[in-house]
Formats: sequence, C-alpha cells, structure tokens
Amino acid sequence: MKKKLLAFVLCAATTLLCACGSGTGADHLAKIKSAGKISVGLEGDWQPFSYHDKNDKLVGYDVEVAQNIAKRLGVKAEIHEAAWDGLFAGMDSGRYDMVVNGVDITKERQQKYDFTDPYAYDHTVLIVKKGNTDIKSFKDLKGKTTANSIGSTYQEIGEKYGATVKGVETLADTLRMVANKQVDASINASTAFGDYMKTNPSAPLEVAATAKEATEYGIPLEKGQNNDTLRSAINKALKEMRSDGTLKKLSIKYFGSDFTHE
Repeated sequence: MKKKLLAFVLCAATTLLCACGSGTGADHLAKIKSAGKISVGLEGDWQPFSYHDKNDKLVGYDVEVAQNIAKRLGVKAEIHEAAWDGLFAGMDSGRYDMVVNGVDITKERQQKYDFTDPYAYDHTVLIVKKGNTDIKSFKDLKGKTTANSIGSTYQEIGEKYGATVKGVETLADTLRMVANKQVDASINASTAFGDYMKTNPSAPLEVAATAKEATEYGIPLEKGQNNDTLRSAINKALKEMRSDGTLKKLSIKYFGSDFTHE
C-alpha cells in the first residue's frame, strides 16, 4: 500500500512539474513581449530583400517588414545577419524568434516549421551567361553546374534537374561565377535578379527560363503550440499591413512593383 501511495505521489509530482515547465515556456509571444524585443534572422546581403546601402545601413523589403511586424506587436526588432545555411540553425537553437528572409513555403519545410501566411510572391528564374544556347529550360540543367546557397530551395531545384550545385554565400558571387563561366547557370528569385541588373546593367547575363508556379514567401517559426499565439499575432500584423497598404508600399519601394498578391 505504501509503495502504491509513493508511486502515486511521485507520478502526481512529476505531472505537476511537467505542467509547470510547460506553462513557463508555453507562450513564445508572451516571452517576446516581456523581453520587449523580437529576434529576427536574415542574410543582409540579398538585395533588395536585405542589404547594406551606401551608408552601410541595413535596409530592404524584409528588413522593413520585420520592423513593421515588431512595431505592431509592441516590441523592437533585434535583427541578426547570418549566412543562409545558418538562419534555420539559429532558429532551431532559439537564437532567432523568426526568420524573415524571403523563405519559400514548401511542403518539406512545413514538416519542420510552422509558417505564417504569405507576405510576398515571386517567380524562380534560371540565369545564364548571355549567348548561352545550351540551356533554355530547367530540364537542360542535367549534367551542368550551378551556383547557389547550400540548403536553399534553389539548390534543391538545381539538383532535382540533375545539376551539380556549387555552394556560394551571396547573390553577387553567384552571378559573377555565371558571368565568368565558372558555372553554367544559377537559379534565383526574379525580383533579386531584376534588382541586380538595375545596378549592374552591363552584366552579361540573361534569363533562360521562368518557373510557371509563383513562389510564396512566408515567415517560418519553430513548430509547436507554444508558437500558435505568435503566429496568429504575426498573421494579424501582416493582414493589417496588407489592408493599410504598407506591404504594397514597401514592395514598390524595393521591387518596383506590387508583389504582395499572387
């Protein structure tokens, strides 16, 4: 009888401790509001999404989207820059509360992360050196080489079509490799490539193909109920930004057109 009573007490105590632990760390949004800041991860060198201007100020569409979300949550945005393959690792370790970096919403990523509603739409393009007649479609990548960030959707697309992908850190590095014939092609966002050509009009590059389906950009969060209120709050902020014209204004400012609708 004593053993049964002791077992019951231990079980009850364990359950209580687990419940207390769960309650303490359950609401991520509450933690963020208590701290007065939300930690944001982004690359900082993917123009026009996030980059440094001539005065070395961090600017870009994603930068201002993150800052606007933070403002509507009643906190400050604490922005951290990292290479693409370090962004998700940073969120997994708890360093970032969210990653705002033009992240494609894919089925594979949705298995590990919870995404907000889309806040921008884009198209994936295949970029080659001008005059390249060997590559006219994504299917022509078989046996070719491309350059892209490791772990990116663009790497996955290249490998899907049979290309060997060389890892690089920045869009500028990627496109220089294509122009210098160090690789055969690159895959990237139409908006990013269009912006690059505006600032580098003499670059010997062109679009060989454009994906038919639009790319949806969302904000990934750690998967779990502890982020339900945070995701809802971010979605509410994005909805407000869409309704009051903030997203459209930022899109035109950085992309030259409204990319906030599919």
